[in-house]
Amino acid sequence: MSKRKTIWRWWAKAIGEKASKDDKESDVVASVRTIIFLTYLITNCFIIAGVIRHWNGPKRLAEIDQRNQTEYLRRGSHREVSCLHREQVPIGND
Repeated sequence: MSKRKTIWRWWAKAIGEKASKDDKESDVVASVRTIIFLTYLITNCFIIAGVIRHWNGPKRLAEIDQRNQTEYLRRGSHREVSCLHREQVPIGND
């Protein structure tokens, strides 16, 4: 048996029991299981990358929110302010 076939047999056994007594059918099932495994692996990599990218996110969001508030006040359109920021942002000369 060639080295490639041996590695394939080990991989097929690692992802689950043999699906049937027919080797060709078992190879097809092992291929489908491999595709499912790869999609899980790729999805998890994207999830981890997103978590790493947004690490310490609330601090960064607070900085962006502060810049937005400053720009909002600079434009002079501060008569209507959301309920979340009423204590922090002056309403104007009403």
